[in-house]
Amino acid sequence: MKYPRVVVTGVGAITSVGHDVETIWQNVVAGRPNVTPITRFDVSGMRTRFAAQIQDFDITQYVDKRTYKRLGDYVAYALAVAEQARQDADLAPDAVNPRRAGVIVASAIGGIQATLAHYDTLLAEGARRVSPFAVPSMLIDTAPGQIAIEYGWRGVNMGLVGACASGNYGVGEAYEIIRRGDADVMLAGGVEMELHRFTMAAFERARAMSARNDAPNEASRPFDADRDGFVIAEGAAMLVLERLEHAVQRGARIYGEILGYSATADAYHLTAPHSEGLGAVECMQQALQKAGLQPAQVDYINAHGTSTSLNDAGETYAIKQVFGEHAYRIPVSSTKSVTGHLLGAAGALESIFCLLTLRDHIIPPTINYTTPDPACDLDYVPNQARQQDLNIVMTNAFGFGGHNSTLIIGGYSA
Repeated sequence: MKYPRVVVTGVGAITSVGHDVETIWQNVVAGRPNVTPITRFDVSGMRTRFAAQIQDFDITQYVDKRTYKRLGDYVAYALAVAEQARQDADLAPDAVNPRRAGVIVASAIGGIQATLAHYDTLLAEGARRVSPFAVPSMLIDTAPGQIAIEYGWRGVNMGLVGACASGNYGVGEAYEIIRRGDADVMLAGGVEMELHRFTMAAFERARAMSARNDAPNEASRPFDADRDGFVIAEGAAMLVLERLEHAVQRGARIYGEILGYSATADAYHLTAPHSEGLGAVECMQQALQKAGLQPAQVDYINAHGTSTSLNDAGETYAIKQVFGEHAYRIPVSSTKSVTGHLLGAAGALESIFCLLTLRDHIIPPTINYTTPDPACDLDYVPNQARQQDLNIVMTNAFGFGGHNSTLIIGGYSA
């Protein structure tokens, strides 16, 4: 069976370092983070008191106030980046067969802010004061459902959950849906609007976050010997994936092509990666096999690179197991050093970075890299972006529960 090729024709994103893809990309390449003290809620007494927060953004330019009030940040930001990506693809909602256009939104914890707000109402005012929109506002699949309502698209529609691997799952499963012939167009990505006193406390108790309160912009330091945890970040990212023939027929601009996707499980531990990187190794190997590529053909790896002790050393070990000696010749960087960790949205955002890396032939840096770690001994593109001809790139995303996902992306040629 000959499978259709799948390309990306539109992108959208909102993060702490920009409210559109091009601004975000400029700041990532320049190594300009925006990690600030939390003032939205009381963090006194907490070990970590900062985050990569979206600031000065008017969500009502994309979502009417009534919808925003009913459904909250998670759904609203999904609608916003979906519209950014749709406009970027120059794809009118009615320009595609609605039965062959679908939506996937991935998230780790979805509408957690809305859930907790409704719970506060229950405690303070009683059950009869809880909003009838409490249920849809907390469901992860409300976001793709609402996008489909906006565009009238009746194809595959789902929310996906895989902890911090979720964003890659969203893009990868959309790719597979088009590849197997069930859609011509898919909007796919990830959204995480998780900042709340409860979530900060929960991640703090998991000892996952950096506590570098005196220098928050230096807190995310993947692969550095002095790393002490990730920087939690909010944000959203969405891509328009299309069957190649569909994109060419309508004269679409093409960013790049999805070449391979794989998802595996460690089957080992709820929060720690496999001690020998087994799931990550198998994930990268399967993605290469499905793409019909040899390890030496990969020009760059956008690492999961969370800035945690176990992840960075484990990912480094896994890359060496897959690529052998070639691992030392492949540039590997973590854009989380600039953006922070967007949890379930991270993979979608980083797949966009891979497309822009191919477009501009520039590799974004791993900033805050000052002290080498003997357990992390690859080329992490320290502190400065690097110009380099690139054809094929890989991006990894791993998550609690032992979830692993890998995407391989190539530059487009007819």
